Amino acid sequence: MTAAATIDIDRATYERDGYLHLPGYVGAAWLEELQAVAAAFVEQSRHVERSDATFDVEPGHCADAPRLRRLNSPVDQHDTFARFALDGPASDLAIAVLGGPVRYHHSKLNFKWSDGGEPVDWHQDIQFWPHTDFSPLTIGVYLDDVDAEMGPMGVIPGSHHGPLYNLYGEDGSWSGSMRAGDIAALDLGEVAWLDGPAGSVTVHNCCIVHGSMSNRSARPRPLLLQTYSRADAYPILGIGANGVTGRLSGTVIGGTANSSITVDGRVIPGAPDWSRRGAPTIFGSQHAARG
Repeated sequence: MTAAATIDIDRATYERDGYLHLPGYVGAAWLEELQAVAAAFVEQSRHVERSDATFDVEPGHCADAPRLRRLNSPVDQHDTFARFALDGPASDLAIAVLGGPVRYHHSKLNFKWSDGGEPVDWHQDIQFWPHTDFSPLTIGVYLDDVDAEMGPMGVIPGSHHGPLYNLYGEDGSWSGSMRAGDIAALDLGEVAWLDGPAGSVTVHNCCIVHGSMSNRSARPRPLLLQTYSRADAYPILGIGANGVTGRLSGTVIGGTANSSITVDGRVIPGAPDWSRRGAPTIFGSQHAARG
């Protein structure tokens, strides 16, 4: 039995505040396995000189002193990450919070390296990968103990009910962060900083305003992230990262999807998902239906 099966999830608090904070949620066995695999990827990164499809590295990264920003799509990189996200505590928690089957979207492992690991400016997630609703959430797992000095994630409670901000700069180029004027209008005194011991979990809605400070400590701050939506929510292709989120993106967990969506109040009973096996022609489908 995974942790999610034994912890009472407060869905009302999540709906109201847009986040959950679960210190020590991930059990010791899972945590040790995730830590070991993450450490192996750090060792692998010593052979990388610049960012590539697997690693995003900071300037100055080298074999003797690795400085990782991110392991890209860990679910597609190793079976441990895949089991954790698709058939383990993370997927169990997503199902519990969203109240039914979920659709896996993507994963990443952000390291925020020691002695100056980069901050993440205030932003919302949904602009990076729009969906047909606002159910997507991200579940984060701290693989090591995290305190205030290490740049834990901060969220503004209830901000998911507010405006969706423009993440383009004043010059019209994509920045991925909120504009200074919009940040100035926020009450940053309301920020909840989500730290905690190794195995602590954060859950945040795709519309909540969040970010983190740089890591001022002597230890990296590895945060494993995996994103899910309700099974009846679909990423909108042609916008942002949708379509480049990994081979297992779109996996439905805990049930099935009925390929039905509602647009402008009209229900579209859509065709099955043919993205992995190829679409039949209308002639073949209709001929088979006639018997």
